[in-house]
Amino acid sequence: MRWHDLLFMHWPVPEDWLRPLVPAALELDTFDGSAWLGVVPFRMSGVRPRFVPGIPFLSNFPEINLRTYVTHAGKPGVWFFSLDAHNPVAVRMARATFHLPYFDARMSCREDDGWVRYESLRTHRGAPGARFAGRYQPAGEVFDSRPGSLESFLTERYCLYSADGSGNVRRGEVHHVMWPLQSAEAEVEVLEMTAQIGVELPDTEPILHFSRRLDVVAWPPKKVSA
Repeated sequence: MRWHDLLFMHWPVPEDWLRPLVPAALELDTFDGSAWLGVVPFRMSGVRPRFVPGIPFLSNFPEINLRTYVTHAGKPGVWFFSLDAHNPVAVRMARATFHLPYFDARMSCREDDGWVRYESLRTHRGAPGARFAGRYQPAGEVFDSRPGSLESFLTERYCLYSADGSGNVRRGEVHHVMWPLQSAEAEVEVLEMTAQIGVELPDTEPILHFSRRLDVVAWPPKKVSA
């Protein structure tokens, strides 16, 4: 798959805000004494099983996720609170295969005079509401994050964690080159992504990063803990 026009929006939050929301088998990963909450809008293309050609309707769609960062047995990864996608087939396949909290949403992502204009409204039956609307653009030169930096902590993670219906924690490996990051600016009109987990975002400006494109390979998750 390929990820395009991705915006990382991150806020530091107290660890005890998120600890009850993550399985006990996982440790919350912290930086400078804070846990981190991220809202990440982007669009995907070429999503397909290996050796199978992509199908435009199934393979190309916007996605936005709400996430934090965890470790298990010393391996850092991503924990998703939600993932909204504009593709009902992909939502159901990801829920069944990766045990991830995917939800149906009405979404659009388009370029407008150098800005990425992005809108998402969750439509999944029986799910808590979630909305995002705004625009963003890169605001600097491309750079690689330094080991030990905040940028590296927030972006250089090569697995995701999830929990299946029996409560087993699973880890799915992800492979890609280092993120080609840029600083970013954003104008957000609606940001209603965290009420679903009972958390209110801090009244501070988020840390923003942009990435134009990244090619990614992922593997189905395997159980790492009951």
